[in-house]
Amino acid sequence: MNKSFYTIFKTFFKVGTMLLGGGYVILPLLQSELVDKKGWIDSDGLCEYYALGQSVPGIIAANMSIFVGYKLKGQAGALAAVLGIVTPAFLAIVLIASILEEIVHLNFVQSIFWGVGIGVIMLLFLATREMWDKSIVDRFTGIVFLAAFILSACFKVSPAIIILLAIVSGIIYRRNTTQILEEDIQEECKK
Repeated sequence: MNKSFYTIFKTFFKVGTMLLGGGYVILPLLQSELVDKKGWIDSDGLCEYYALGQSVPGIIAANMSIFVGYKLKGQAGALAAVLGIVTPAFLAIVLIASILEEIVHLNFVQSIFWGVGIGVIMLLFLATREMWDKSIVDRFTGIVFLAAFILSACFKVSPAIIILLAIVSGIIYRRNTTQILEEDIQEECKK
């Protein structure tokens, strides 16, 4: 599939025009465009870019577009992708800001915002389902999820602290799992 600067820009521009509600709703849109239609990346790679996009400062959609664009065509691809994803929002803000005060009180505009809100809820559900299938894969990841949920919902712990705790837990778990696996391999070799 053609991965030119223009094609990358156009693809991300298309996603940017449908991106209502922030970065969390981008996953199903990019899944459809990049994985299903174009085959530029696989589903696992997309989830990894999504996780990275959440981990670095900035807008999730822009961060993800930079990662994907860079994978597709290096720095030029990253530039094309980020320009494509932010241009629709920029143009919409410029357009809407000039007329918003005049139209915000109209009933049909309120109905549009209500419909967009319902659409965003559905996209959030799809993103959550996609991430759930890729993230909760064993008992350990389920325990980390449950602990993060309890810390966040019940104790109002900062998301930054929860992320750091999850990272440390993953490192410790992976190190212990790797050591046990290496010991098992050494024992098998001795037999």
